[in-house]
Amino acid sequence: MEDRGKFENLEKIGRLIRYHCITMTTRAGSGHPTSSLSATDLMAGLLFGGGFRYDPDHPENPNNDRLIFSKGHASPLFYALWAAAGAVSEEELSTYRKFGSPLEGHPTSTFRYTEAATGSLGMGLSIGVGTALNAKYLDKLPYRTYVLLGDSEMAEGSQWESLQIAAHYKLNNLVGIIDVNRLGQRGETMYGFDLEAYASRVGAFGWQPIVIDGHSYPQILGAFQTALNAEKPVMIVAKTIKGKGVSFLEDKNGWHGKPLDQSELEKALQELGEIDRSVRGHISMPQDAKPQTVAARKAGAINFPAGKPIATRKAYGKALARIYPHYPNIVSLDGEVSNSTGAETFKTEHPDRFFEMFIAEQNMVGAAIGLARRGKIPFVSTFAAFFSRAFDQIRMSPYSDANIKFVGSHAGVSIGQDGPSQMGLEDIAAFRAVFDSVVLYPCDAVSTDALVEEAAAHKGIVYIRTTRMDTPIVYDSKERFEIGGAKVLRKTDSDVATIVAAGVTLHEALSACEELKKEGVAVRVIDLYSVKPLDEETLLEAATATGIVITVEDHYPEGGIGEAVRSALGSSGVPVYSLAVRKKPESGEPRELLDFEEISRKAIVSKVKKILWKRKRQPLQVPSGS
Repeated sequence: MEDRGKFENLEKIGRLIRYHCITMTTRAGSGHPTSSLSATDLMAGLLFGGGFRYDPDHPENPNNDRLIFSKGHASPLFYALWAAAGAVSEEELSTYRKFGSPLEGHPTSTFRYTEAATGSLGMGLSIGVGTALNAKYLDKLPYRTYVLLGDSEMAEGSQWESLQIAAHYKLNNLVGIIDVNRLGQRGETMYGFDLEAYASRVGAFGWQPIVIDGHSYPQILGAFQTALNAEKPVMIVAKTIKGKGVSFLEDKNGWHGKPLDQSELEKALQELGEIDRSVRGHISMPQDAKPQTVAARKAGAINFPAGKPIATRKAYGKALARIYPHYPNIVSLDGEVSNSTGAETFKTEHPDRFFEMFIAEQNMVGAAIGLARRGKIPFVSTFAAFFSRAFDQIRMSPYSDANIKFVGSHAGVSIGQDGPSQMGLEDIAAFRAVFDSVVLYPCDAVSTDALVEEAAAHKGIVYIRTTRMDTPIVYDSKERFEIGGAKVLRKTDSDVATIVAAGVTLHEALSACEELKKEGVAVRVIDLYSVKPLDEETLLEAATATGIVITVEDHYPEGGIGEAVRSALGSSGVPVYSLAVRKKPESGEPRELLDFEEISRKAIVSKVKKILWKRKRQPLQVPSGS
């Protein structure tokens, strides 16, 4: 009798949630009601069936179970769930999809119960991996992570990256729920109602599959109870009906992302029957466990031998290990290249704060979002070129207010013989385009160390570009760097041009400056270590003083340093010339490739002479072929 009463109450709550889903989308004139109706019983059973533990009055409680809607288009269901819990009013629901409302078309962090922004499919399970890793290995807390997945998005490769890594780390505190409603946006999904196709595949990846009827509360609650005692990650494979509860919507194609009009709504409400709008679901309270914490301590001192060249990628790993005591929330994630990115140094010194994510960049970034949402500071490293695989996850991370630091090594043609497949030549453009991001490009070990610490202190998305080859140390260990700054390294009152460079080309610019100086030509050299935001004041001052600006970068011209500087100086009237990678890269010695792409010392000298000769500012002879 007790179970029957529980199921009857869940059915009442389910009807209320369905009522909210269809009315709020009709009121908004857009949304995905049918995708919400299919998963209503699953989510009502999860939140209000006794297994889910959460304090709605304190969403920040570290013991709360985490709920991630990977199928973010089912946002009407997500918001209606919290309304059924008494945490969101009907008045708030009426603002759905309206400008200024936290109830956006797909969930973002503006809504207080959103764990992470979703809607670009295939990301939620990776984020769940991050929150589950945090619970099991870092905070050592008993909370569990639940991820609602759509059957269509199971075609995404990122899902299977997540499945593999979750099994590898034995995340028995992670539960996925596949809403197998058969219909995607334009018709049947890859496997339709073949539940065994999903179950056998997730089982092969090391998960425990549980196949259920997604509209049977006894089966739903039984599955969640089983998951509580699992020894491996659990995937609930639930057969559901898209549009469940409204006969003319049920299992019908053509209704995806389509709200009901007013007459259709009235007909649907008649079918739903009597709605008890006062009914509320009860969510169990979480445990009062304390997260395992590490007290902050003073970081060690910089220790780079003067006069000894060192690659900035190696300096990165040393810097991360050095500053960790002062930033104990740091974690390091690497895509199986830690001996190349420099992250291996951190791994050796702090193995419990390092997660090997293998060659699966999409999942690595998604997991970093989950870790960031649980208060960690993830430093995510791989070759600069390979971040392009995870750009969708990267661009979504600001909408979760994720505090992540990306470190891309092996940038540019200067990596040498490995050839173009390994050369990051689009990464500055990509990360500059990310909302509210910071892009840093140090030239030596000292500036790398300082900028890694600046990145750790900064709240938000930061990209640090590092170099494979050893480079000389330019700065004294006491030099200070800040985000948005630049360093003027060479300056005289008679400078006739300004060379703006960063990273490996900064050293080429300094060499070019010395060569030109021997010929009586003075040029200013600026280290633009902060590519975004720019030090516009320093750039404008130099441009005004010299009348010519030449940018030099080991990157394609589109979206790179040249375009950034040109945008900053657009109103100054000072011409900006850009030396960048414009030829199809090849394998070769780094020096050969810098010369080939005309971004080397020799190319800079030639460019300065050519510009001055054309302007007749200096009676210089231009070498033939320049």
